[in-house]
Amino acid sequence: MTFLELIAKIRHDIDEIIKDQGYQNVNFTVEPSKPEFGDITCNVGFLLAKQLKQSPYEISKTFASLFHIKPKSEIKNIVAHATGNLNFEINYEFFNNQVISASLQDDYGKLDIGKSRKIVVEHTSVNPNKALHIGHIRNVVLGDIIARILKKVNYDVNVLNYIDDSGLQVADIIVGLRFGGLSDVSPEGKKFDHYCGDDIYVKITESYELDKSLEEKRHEVLQEIENENSEISKYAKKITRKVLDEQLKTVWELNAFYDCLNFESQIIHSKLWETIFEKLKSDNLIRLESSGENAGCWVIPADGEDDKILVRSNGVATYIAKDIPYAAWKLGLIDDPFKYKIHSIQSNNQTLYETTLDEFCEHDDKINVFGEKVITVIDNRQKRLQNIVTNLMSKFKHENSYVHLGYESVTLSVNTIESLPNGIQYISDKAIKSLRGYSAQMSGRKGIYINADLVIENLKEKAYQESQKRNDGLDEVELRQIAKDVAVGTIRYEMIKPDLDKIITFDLNNSLKLEGDTCSYIQYSYARAARILEKSDIEPDFDADFSNLKSPYETELLKRIAMFDMHINDAANNLSPKIIAKYCYLLSTAFSSFYEQVQVNSAETPELKNSRICLIHSYKKTLNNAFSLLGINTPERM
Repeated sequence: MTFLELIAKIRHDIDEIIKDQGYQNVNFTVEPSKPEFGDITCNVGFLLAKQLKQSPYEISKTFASLFHIKPKSEIKNIVAHATGNLNFEINYEFFNNQVISASLQDDYGKLDIGKSRKIVVEHTSVNPNKALHIGHIRNVVLGDIIARILKKVNYDVNVLNYIDDSGLQVADIIVGLRFGGLSDVSPEGKKFDHYCGDDIYVKITESYELDKSLEEKRHEVLQEIENENSEISKYAKKITRKVLDEQLKTVWELNAFYDCLNFESQIIHSKLWETIFEKLKSDNLIRLESSGENAGCWVIPADGEDDKILVRSNGVATYIAKDIPYAAWKLGLIDDPFKYKIHSIQSNNQTLYETTLDEFCEHDDKINVFGEKVITVIDNRQKRLQNIVTNLMSKFKHENSYVHLGYESVTLSVNTIESLPNGIQYISDKAIKSLRGYSAQMSGRKGIYINADLVIENLKEKAYQESQKRNDGLDEVELRQIAKDVAVGTIRYEMIKPDLDKIITFDLNNSLKLEGDTCSYIQYSYARAARILEKSDIEPDFDADFSNLKSPYETELLKRIAMFDMHINDAANNLSPKIIAKYCYLLSTAFSSFYEQVQVNSAETPELKNSRICLIHSYKKTLNNAFSLLGINTPERM
């Protein structure tokens, strides 16, 4: 039995009492309590006070008396507290065995919220004109972890990455290569996506101010790109694919993976827009303005805000007209015009597909990437546009069928920028002056652009140096693997630790500390547990009686282990990776207290030693399961 199961059992028992007593409309809560209120608390007394004209305390006393506690039960005691709470104390002598047994199972924490229903998670969606910077990584990590959590609760998840390969940002790169005198071969030792973002994109943006003729070339190129048969369009596709392949290497380095790639250019040429446009008109979800400043435009009526123009009076569709058919396609609302072919085999050996309109290529018609529900991860700067799309999709399906998971931006501390090898060279003098000495928000167009690869490599090097100091006996391969696990874990953890509506200021040095709420601290606690087991001289007996685990440090650790599925449930229902991150930290602090206060290998009796060894195994297994939801590895040594 787990904490979530125990809470469900208590809720059921209270429901039965309410029915037997004939009480009406009691929407009570059962939840973990503060230590002074036992282990679990219920507010039923407060909710019935007005109806019964009694104090919450007296009502809770009545409820406590109506419970029958069996000799071998998960509940030890039920007490009506003076505050009015109905409190439950767990019988850990009985509960311990259930928790340890459950936690050692590979599927520990698995729930069936999803019922195998199909759901789409779309994330990343970085323009294929530059390398991913640290700001993009928050999107990647959020989307990847949401997908992992939803799979854990039995959703059939499809992860998509939308490639905007037809906009101005692509035109800028092509202008730089064709008319700006820049080569389409990156300098030796530099990734092509770095070259496009660090050199071409920044330089051509600055060149527009100096050479106005390039602006005209930009618009010409943009028109050519949208003509799929033009030479420029084919060249642009070649360049964007080169950039995309390099971006994917970065994503895979971060333990993030996809099921399918979708391309904006294909959305444009697929006629999906024409289909959804007619549907919007027939369902009266848009209107043609006959007068005013928007005369001749098709608009989306917006309550309390200015109407959003969908198609201009000259017949040109606006940016949002690309998002709407894509959203409808993800929900399976319109016929699928695409075929599917293999793009690559990812570093985790998972097949990555891509859409195609090419009827003659090798393809797999059996791929189904649609979902009953769609979650799209996009930063809050797109909030208004996403709200429009979300509202439109709710008209076609149900209210929560299309969800925008928004988040705030990531900045780098200036100290971090200056500490990166050659990091400062990627930031223009003009941009440096705008930093104001505190942090830098990533912007390729402004020249504030430090790619994620640079941050990852620097973190890996710092982690390698620290691991080398602490582990004399490890070879180079092992040290480098530890360094990678720590670096990737650090980035992923720092991206989800704050609330989504909080701006992150990422600092290299602080994130690697072995104390406080950091990934390194949690990984180090895991490594400590591994060392205890390494030094033990017994084979653990998991069929033993664990009722001898009675100290407050043992009880607290067991309680945290038992809460795993409760936090998974909350994280899935709230689409909040932070909940799992917080759980990992609290679980590790409970183990750290146990580590500091409890003797394991020198325990008073062999039976107690075995119990504590089994408890450590339970902790390791649970933390490993929790960290896998975050896409973070747990090294045995640090």
